[in-house]
Amino acid sequence: MEDTLFSILEDITGTEEVRDNPDVDLFEEGLMDSLATVQLLVEIEGQLGVQVPVSEFDRTQWNTPNKIIEQVKALQD
Repeated sequence: MEDTLFSILEDITGTEEVRDNPDVDLFEEGLMDSLATVQLLVEIEGQLGVQVPVSEFDRTQWNTPNKIIEQVKALQD
């Protein structure tokens, strides 16, 4: 699951930095914006079968690759 998430993030951000530095702030570094966020949620649902309601998306809880992994794991349980 983690490798899939890293692959999704690499595709969306266009950089391997997300895998090299999993604590990078994706929004502060300009690697993701609101459109990329929607794309991320669609890919998570499509590739992992995990639904993330946009209304429950809190950017501060999804701003690094490590936090994204934590959130997806929590939603899978």
